[in-house]
Amino acid sequence: MTKPFHVQLTLAATLGLAIGTAQAFEPAGQDVSYDVGGEAFEGYLATAEGEARGTVLVIHDWDGLDDYERRRADMLADQGFNAFAIDLYGQGNRPAETAAKKAETAKLYQDRERMRTLTLAGLAEARSQGASGSAVVMGYCFGGAVVLELARSGEAEDVAGYATFHGGLATPEGQSYSADTAPILVAHGGADQSISLDDVANLGKELEAVGATYQLEVYSGAPHAFTVFGSDRYQQRADEKSWAAFIGLLDDVL
Repeated sequence: MTKPFHVQLTLAATLGLAIGTAQAFEPAGQDVSYDVGGEAFEGYLATAEGEARGTVLVIHDWDGLDDYERRRADMLADQGFNAFAIDLYGQGNRPAETAAKKAETAKLYQDRERMRTLTLAGLAEARSQGASGSAVVMGYCFGGAVVLELARSGEAEDVAGYATFHGGLATPEGQSYSADTAPILVAHGGADQSISLDDVANLGKELEAVGATYQLEVYSGAPHAFTVFGSDRYQQRADEKSWAAFIGLLDDVL
């Protein structure tokens, strides 16, 4: 369904503001400290004005939770959703060097039970902060792989949809999707050198085989990490189209 013109205009204005102020971002929400099994974590909560349309859980990329995820959460709040960006690394753990980022993601890839536990704990914290109603879980790069891990597990309650942006798409041995998995949106760059179009096709085959509901979006010429404001890989066209597709998912399921 085509969105009303004023909704399209709001989306464009929101993205334009985020792009134009990438170096001058001032969070509108608040950092939230929380505990998981005796470990300290720090997320970020952005709330909608008035009654929220639903909840969005935002999962960070391999940098850890930083102003990128905060900005996205604020954008979602501007669209009428409560958004909570979770922390999978631990309070104060925000790796800067590539080797450190790889090490942090490897810990969770090698301990997927912990990955899921921390993600579900983030969702529980969002609930405790008043983010009620059905939720959609979305993530970027590494966070996108976490999204699909949760989707396959079937462990999350009251999750109405999943979205991954330039995220890892491979299914680990022994895991699979089911027909009752909530709708999945995959936003992928056609020029991604990290995750291939074959990976996209293979995921589509898996989801089709079990009768799951999914949408695969591939944007020509867009490299890996095409949504990251201010980076050399940022592609505005793909970012805007993928964001509009995501808002469309939220409109459909929340």
